[in-house]
Amino acid sequence: MNEKTFKTLEFDKILETLKTFAISKKTSEALDFSIVERDRDLIERNILEVDDASTMIRHRHVELAGISDIKPYIKRAEIGSILGVSEFNSIRSILNRKKMLENLIRSFEEDEIFLEHIKGYIENLEDIHVLYKRITETVDEVAVLDHASSELLRIRRKIGSEEQKVKDRLNDIVRKNQRKLSDSIITTRNGRYVIPVNVDYRSEFKGIVHDSSQSGQTIYVEPTAIVELTNNISQLKEKEQVEVTKILSDLTNETAGYADVLYQHDENLHHIDMVFTKAKYGASIKGTKPTIIDDQSIRLISAYHPLLDAETAVKNDIVIDQKTQAVIITGPNTGGKTVTIKTAGLSVLMAQAGIPIPARDGSEISIFKEVYADIGDEQSIEQSLSTFSSHMVNISDILRRVNSDSLVILDELGAGTDPEEGAALAISIIEYLLANQAKVIATTHYPQLKSFSYTREDVLNASMEFDVESLSPTYRLLMGIPGKSNAFEISSKLGLEETVIERARTLTGRDNMEVNEMISALERHTSKVRDSEIETTELLKESERLYQDLRNQYEQYNQMKEKMIDKAQEEANRIVKQRELEAEEIIKELEMMKELGVDSIQEHELIDKKKALSDAYYQKDIKKDIRNEKVETLEVGDEVDVLTYGQKGEIIDVSDDEVTVQMGIIKMKLDKSEVKKRKAKKVEKPVTIRQNKTQVNRTLDLRGERYEDALIKLEQYLDQVLLSNYAEVEIIHGKGTGALQKGVQQYLRRHPKVASFRGGMPSEGGFGVTIVEMK
Repeated sequence: MNEKTFKTLEFDKILETLKTFAISKKTSEALDFSIVERDRDLIERNILEVDDASTMIRHRHVELAGISDIKPYIKRAEIGSILGVSEFNSIRSILNRKKMLENLIRSFEEDEIFLEHIKGYIENLEDIHVLYKRITETVDEVAVLDHASSELLRIRRKIGSEEQKVKDRLNDIVRKNQRKLSDSIITTRNGRYVIPVNVDYRSEFKGIVHDSSQSGQTIYVEPTAIVELTNNISQLKEKEQVEVTKILSDLTNETAGYADVLYQHDENLHHIDMVFTKAKYGASIKGTKPTIIDDQSIRLISAYHPLLDAETAVKNDIVIDQKTQAVIITGPNTGGKTVTIKTAGLSVLMAQAGIPIPARDGSEISIFKEVYADIGDEQSIEQSLSTFSSHMVNISDILRRVNSDSLVILDELGAGTDPEEGAALAISIIEYLLANQAKVIATTHYPQLKSFSYTREDVLNASMEFDVESLSPTYRLLMGIPGKSNAFEISSKLGLEETVIERARTLTGRDNMEVNEMISALERHTSKVRDSEIETTELLKESERLYQDLRNQYEQYNQMKEKMIDKAQEEANRIVKQRELEAEEIIKELEMMKELGVDSIQEHELIDKKKALSDAYYQKDIKKDIRNEKVETLEVGDEVDVLTYGQKGEIIDVSDDEVTVQMGIIKMKLDKSEVKKRKAKKVEKPVTIRQNKTQVNRTLDLRGERYEDALIKLEQYLDQVLLSNYAEVEIIHGKGTGALQKGVQQYLRRHPKVASFRGGMPSEGGFGVTIVEMK
């Protein structure tokens, strides 16, 4: 691509704006026409890298300060030239920026934002934090640090001590001779400490005169008393400089050992600077990532010229499909034709440079090996010959170079000469370009080119819309519709006699009139469709907004409903709990009455009443999703475990895949997979069983008992249960702190005659009860 094309399309202005976003001067200097690539893989890689950078700057500020060109310093270090403090600071800054970017990328990945295309430039760099640490320990922003070596620290402390002695002596002299001095200060001249002496008292001060004021009234004298001390300081400073040079030399040699790694740091971080420069520019113009395609088509959605304000610029869809080889745009002067073709050309160049394009998401661009442009400003009649000649020289060069991988942009093709010859020449040039399979975008005033497009399937007409009512262009591109002459309408609006206009109409011929009427109808139809599209888009946005509002309200309703249900359940449980506490108080009173001799009160009746209150608690779901995987033959009379409810029962009816089970007073119809046959009890020979003569209750209530007393009671009770031949009993220990429950269950776990135990169901007393099955 030649330099003239870049300047013609104003790509040089894009580059100048890009440079303002670069951090390093080296990056800025690299922003030239060479960034426009031709290789598809390289172009796509650049676009994806810039897209990663765009993602980062959309989420947070990305600091790149500290990136500068350190290659000259590394080369100097390699040949043994000692680096200075500022050069080491540049190296340190670039190492620090690499570390900061590494941490930043890691934080993005923690937020599940993955930057696959640029993270390698940072993560693949060898970690040389040891060099960063050495530089930091050796120098600050302006000088070598005191602690860079023990010798330097000793020398500088000695210099400080000697300088303090000098100042003390001079302060003493100043204090005793204030009247003879021009000012009561201590200053320096030629690196020596001096005092400002009034020239009239020169003879009273022994020492060396180093300077005098412009008026000659003040001389700067180094008193003899401090000359030797100052000489000592000078010698110490010479030693200091020798030590500083040695320190910097050692650090330079150490830096040279990391030369290859530092070269890679410089290259990668400057590439990152380039990528972010493009991304930041793209953000400033509200640009988007283009999709690269291979069919030589261009599809720009809502495109605008990048040098115009993105908020106010009129946006156009520029669509040139695979079958269309040329687009011929007609329209009035200053109607936006030139801006439109520049927008198309610039978008192609920007995409191939990896720069976000000034168009909406979803825009697609093909890669062109060459882009040629011939765009000229309107000039006067006196200059028409030179203008025409200039265009022809440029177009001749384009025709010699063009091929099937070329995009050719021509403005006012054939202008500046006889209209008939110019139109014929324009058609001939376009035919030549089409024969070479180039993609062409051209603008013209010649009506002959409108007709030309209808003779070929690979040529498409387009026009810039003009508002006759306001006598001004709208800058909207109408694809597929040729421009029509508005001379008669404009003349009528401006007050020209209607008779003159009518005569002009008759002179143009009926065919031309019909063509203009057809074009007017197409424009009206297109305008109506565009208005409908805008209205539809607005309605779609409104529908999406309403949908989102309704969705949010529905979610809020569900949340509120759940909260209200939970609140109601909590309130119900609170009321039942209150009644249960009241019932406990009543039971305690009744138990006390029983202890006092009221025998008609049965303990199990009291517990049953308390259970009835406990059963009033709301249970969200007591049914368990447990199934018997084994297929069993079930018969009436079989004892079964009801797995889904954790209960025991007896089958009283069997039908197909269902059984009817009697569980206490409850009769339920269940699926066969919900029950499991219990093991049949062994038929044992009749034995004489010693029966406990005392009637033993099936329930033991340990509430209120001390821990040790409760376990003793439990032991005695289980002995009585064995004598009574009970298969299952109930131990009431209450909820409380859970200590008694834990102790009871630990005891049951060790008891040799206990087959199993479980916590009570809600209907049995819940966590306050343990059900024990005896062997």
